[in-house]
Amino acid sequence: MSLSSSAPLPTLLSRASKTIMVASLGVFGLLVAVNNMTDYGSNYEFVRHVLSMDTTFPGNALRWRAVSSPVLWHIFYMLIIAAEFLTGTLFSFAALQMARTVKASAEEFRSARALVPVATALGFMIWFFGFSVVGGEWFAMWQSHIWNGQEAAFRFFMTMLGVCVFTQQGD
Repeated sequence: MSLSSSAPLPTLLSRASKTIMVASLGVFGLLVAVNNMTDYGSNYEFVRHVLSMDTTFPGNALRWRAVSSPVLWHIFYMLIIAAEFLTGTLFSFAALQMARTVKASAEEFRSARALVPVATALGFMIWFFGFSVVGGEWFAMWQSHIWNGQEAAFRFFMTMLGVCVFTQQGD
């Protein structure tokens, strides 16, 4: 890493902006995981209701998909928490690598941001595939007025996708 930079100010500002955004996603993922661990019961109820499909429309023909096992509810929830933690960790590590190379060559900075798409893909798997596809469609979460997390999940994965696209742009 070069301590002095020959990069123009706009390049440094762009790199710093990218780094801050990625760091923010890292804090977000870690905070969501920590919140779910320290207040386990609140979002466990969310997972339980979605998987049991007990707040979907009466007479819902898809109720055969419901999961009624508390053990499976806990397993699903633990997998979600682990994936959130890993997503936050990957974004945080990417941000640290990026911060170390803000003043470095374009090649070094490009290399430092390599984990951003990986973290984004994992976040996308949680909040799009997990919440929109599995929760929203398979377990008909969209039918619940109380336990529907699709809107929040959409904000999360779209933010991640936007930051990923921005960070992968050249200097």
